[in-house]
Amino acid sequence: MGPFTSVAIFLTIWWTVLFAVLPLGVTSHAEAGIDKGDGGDPGAPVDPKLKKKFLTTTVVSVVLFAIVWLVIKFGLITLPNLPSTY
Repeated sequence: MGPFTSVAIFLTIWWTVLFAVLPLGVTSHAEAGIDKGDGGDPGAPVDPKLKKKFLTTTVVSVVLFAIVWLVIKFGLITLPNLPSTY
């Protein structure tokens, strides 16, 4: 597995994990009983805690990528050799 493929796989894992982590622990303004006033969405989160979610996403993604890398490294699953067009 080359560096480009590794980066592509890691970014795919990272985005997938991010979308799984984003809704965790979110309280909307409507659930908290806070009036947003004119133009505010009552479903918007009070405190989205994005830094914590990005850190959690990165840690989980590194662990999942390490598992994928080990599986490929030890040949449990092989990536097909794609012909080069260069």
